[in-house]
Amino acid sequence: MTQSHSSLSGQTALITGAAHRIGAAIATELHNQGMNILLHYRNSKTGAEKLKQQLEQQRPDSVRLAQADLNDTASLGRLVDQARQINNRLDLLVNNASSFYPTPLDEATETDWDDLIGSNLKAPFFLSQAAAPLLREQQGSIVNLVDIHALRPLKAHPIYSVAKAGNAMLIKSLARELGPDVRVNGIAPGAILWPEQGLSEAARQTILERTALKRPGSESDIVNTLLFLHRDAPYITGQIIPVDGGRTLQQ
Repeated sequence: MTQSHSSLSGQTALITGAAHRIGAAIATELHNQGMNILLHYRNSKTGAEKLKQQLEQQRPDSVRLAQADLNDTASLGRLVDQARQINNRLDLLVNNASSFYPTPLDEATETDWDDLIGSNLKAPFFLSQAAAPLLREQQGSIVNLVDIHALRPLKAHPIYSVAKAGNAMLIKSLARELGPDVRVNGIAPGAILWPEQGLSEAARQTILERTALKRPGSESDIVNTLLFLHRDAPYITGQIIPVDGGRTLQQ
């Protein structure tokens, strides 16, 4: 039996990297479903404040902002405390924040390693650790945003690919560690939003030609999958759902 939309009313979600792009889309829909939101950002203060203002026009005092560098593990416990202060609960952790940029083997630095591993693997691990006690109280869930390149490395992005592969294993490991109280799942996006650094039109078309549906997806495809995993799938844990239009079928 699936839960109704209203079952999310009064729940609290902590979303990392929620000021823009997919994170903002997730925050917006979860808020529409009645959840209170702790909206994390690192540098995008203006975007975070704008999103908070938009959401609270619908429901005042339902969104709080939290600035943190997720590579600073000391800040992660404070994020969880800020989420708890909303209504003394935490039902959903969305590990969305992610650094992404090329690191060709002959150019990669230790700083690149620390940043990419930190945001994509280290931070999700230690934030999940910090959030686990509150999530257990509510029989809550964790959803990580992974990547189809966790299984098939992206050329010129070896550190990022390694980090996302670790994130994929983290989902399975945490599902075992936190069961039966907390479910842990992941979403592996394909061509949803093009990288902020930009791709040539030819490169985009090449990617879409390798996609079974021959078109990009949308943020709503990710959001709806996340809603399914948190709200409608009480017997699913340790799984990663590719939302890629069939791109991995071609590889």
